[in-house]
Amino acid sequence: MATNPAEILGLPKPAWAADEVGMLYDMASRFMAEEIAPRYDEFEKNEMFDRESWLKAGAAGLLCASMPEKYGGAGGSFAHESAIIEAIGHVGVDGFGIGLHNSIVAPYILHYGSEEQKQKWLPKLATGELIGAIAMTEPGAGSDLQGVKTRAEKDGNHYKISGSKTFITNGQLANLIIVVTKTDPDKGAKGTSLIVVETDEVEGFERGRNLDKIGLKSNDTSELFFNDVRVPTSNLLGHEEGKGFVQLMQQLPQERLQIGTGAIAMIERALAITIDYVKERKAFGKAVIDFQNTQFKLAELKTEATIGRVFYNDCVARHIDGGLDPVTASMAKYWLSDLQGKVVDECLQLHGGYGYMNEYPIARMYRDARVQRIYGGTNEIMKLLIGRSL
Repeated sequence: MATNPAEILGLPKPAWAADEVGMLYDMASRFMAEEIAPRYDEFEKNEMFDRESWLKAGAAGLLCASMPEKYGGAGGSFAHESAIIEAIGHVGVDGFGIGLHNSIVAPYILHYGSEEQKQKWLPKLATGELIGAIAMTEPGAGSDLQGVKTRAEKDGNHYKISGSKTFITNGQLANLIIVVTKTDPDKGAKGTSLIVVETDEVEGFERGRNLDKIGLKSNDTSELFFNDVRVPTSNLLGHEEGKGFVQLMQQLPQERLQIGTGAIAMIERALAITIDYVKERKAFGKAVIDFQNTQFKLAELKTEATIGRVFYNDCVARHIDGGLDPVTASMAKYWLSDLQGKVVDECLQLHGGYGYMNEYPIARMYRDARVQRIYGGTNEIMKLLIGRSL
């Protein structure tokens, strides 16, 4: 690609992306281009990555970059996680489920786990020996987390977990799963608890099918079944039961910001490959870039992408400083993923018929982008949350 997605908008790097964060981005980009991209079609066909890729990412320092060094991480911040996710998006290997593993699963253990839990799980998450997932969604409970039915009943010094989950990212490969359960169904949200299940060490756990999705084919997404799965009560996250809903609410802003990371990265890549394409493609004896409509369309998209990037950079800076509130995170998730869909659609149109062919990257991006407006809380839910703040 002649045009670098990271430089397509011509903006200076924000303060949070300087020095070692920029170096990490460069290293992650090389890793994704050299180790993952050559095999990405294979992963798309198999509808999942392999454990070798996760172990290689761990060895390269790309897992748990924001976890403290004493737990096997790199001691960074969300800025470092952003650099890795942006590299994934800019190279175009969007199905690699590192983002959820790094900046959703691991932080729950860091923030709410006991010292023993941190020492036990975080180092293995950092090496890729453990692959993380979080099991929130159920067949009857999506964005409404208070509707969760999965039960965790105390049985001596164990919990007995029963229920089913669906749409679980990393679901086929994950061997450490944070399960959203009801420890006291009569208390509603206050009866929700997060319990960690190490799938290699329990009986009664089953993986359902790897779900057949429109896009993000290489990212395994599964149904999970818990049939009286017994885990020690020491696997509860937090010092007492009933804190799960509060824990989820505290961590959702970072999850939603991370969705914005993937969105802005794909926006920049879509623009980069489209600009390259219209410069090379000829129609009626001249390059497609020379048509006024092409120039106007790309001018609009670059302007909106620039606005999106500036907003995103500001959200990251605020988040690193501890000041990203849930409402602003909801704005970032909904607006950037909406913009992602718009930009990718317009860029596909500028490819003409070739944009509809799977051999062109823009076609895959078109499929992959659609789910961004659904997971992490639908964009309609985001608007509802924003509306409540007015």
